[in-house]
Amino acid sequence: MDANEPSEPRTGGWSQFGATPPSAGGFTRPNPVMPPPPAPKRAGFTLTRKAIAGLALAAVAALSAAALGGGAVGAYLAGADARPVATATASNPSPVFRTATNQFTVAQVAEKVQPSVVMIQGSTSEGSGVVLSQDGYILTNNHVVSGQNGGLTVKFNDGKTAKATVVGTDPATDLAVIKAEGVSGLAKVALGDSDQLKVGDDVLAIGSPLGLDGTVTSGIISALDRTVTSGSGQDQQQLPPGWGGQGQRQEETTTLGGMIQTDAAINPGNSGGALVNAAGELVGINSAIAADGVNLGFAIPVNTAKHVSEQLISKGTVSHVFLGVSVTDATGDVSGALVRQVTKGSPAEKAGLRQGDLITRIGDTPVQGGDTVVGQVRGYKVGQQVAITYQRDGEENTVTVTMEEQKKQQ
Repeated sequence: MDANEPSEPRTGGWSQFGATPPSAGGFTRPNPVMPPPPAPKRAGFTLTRKAIAGLALAAVAALSAAALGGGAVGAYLAGADARPVATATASNPSPVFRTATNQFTVAQVAEKVQPSVVMIQGSTSEGSGVVLSQDGYILTNNHVVSGQNGGLTVKFNDGKTAKATVVGTDPATDLAVIKAEGVSGLAKVALGDSDQLKVGDDVLAIGSPLGLDGTVTSGIISALDRTVTSGSGQDQQQLPPGWGGQGQRQEETTTLGGMIQTDAAINPGNSGGALVNAAGELVGINSAIAADGVNLGFAIPVNTAKHVSEQLISKGTVSHVFLGVSVTDATGDVSGALVRQVTKGSPAEKAGLRQGDLITRIGDTPVQGGDTVVGQVRGYKVGQQVAITYQRDGEENTVTVTMEEQKKQQ
């Protein structure tokens, strides 16, 4: 596994509606209650967007499969609202939903943010998005707009629609920016600071699961700094009976580091939608879910999304760094990433890393395997200095690596 390339496909990849499609006649009723599926030996995740089967999607509630939830929703903030806008700062405690204080209630946060979330409809799939500017720049997932051949339509919170074009995509971070045509005065979302998140913070997920635009679910931050590997080579999308059978499309494996884990319900169609804090500030872009679990959703931190979207808007491409090592998972009882090869002249070589070193920590993140290194490196910036801890000949060492821009191959 190259630390600068997508990780190798997982066995037993996921499909849009899980390993077993819903039974004929519709989705499962609350009774009888079925036992949860057994936990997989090793969880995998896939990039997901809600597939369109050539007919109007029914309003249904379904169990979701492992996937990056797709859903675009660019909406307007209530500009005429006289309520003061709460802001999150590094010096203030994390905002919480109001009980008997002057903070926002869940309903007030939803009302504030829904106008800034849109539904994105493509030729073969649907997803969500978040309004970045009044003149129509919208942030979403790359897998929401990939393969749509330019045929994108944005549906806003007030029911209006507009055609949209792709400004730029970044498969490495699974982010993309599109531009709605002929619009103005949109309500752009307020950006928060994902570095200030703490486990247990209240959050809302807003998007268009299964085509149900403007859907709001609530939860908390379950964990931070997760590494998620999504995609399984050829993505098989399981559709409910009567929706046109099973579709297949080629999908690259994507490894994303620094992900936010939440128990707010995220389903196919939520991809690209908003994860917001209790002040109504965007803290993440909803992107992935695990099928063999309950309420295991993942979002790309807003600080990463801001860094990527600014580059996509300004120049249409994103500059990425590289470490310059090829790694694989450690074997036996040892956790870490084993260095198989070091690129000559790379930041890794300059810092003194060698073939056979076992990387156990990168930055502040413990390394569980090669995916951890891949995901973390993709989140760094050019010139950033990162401490890497490794073992060599039974001794632990730490070096500081200065990240360099990855040059495009000619």
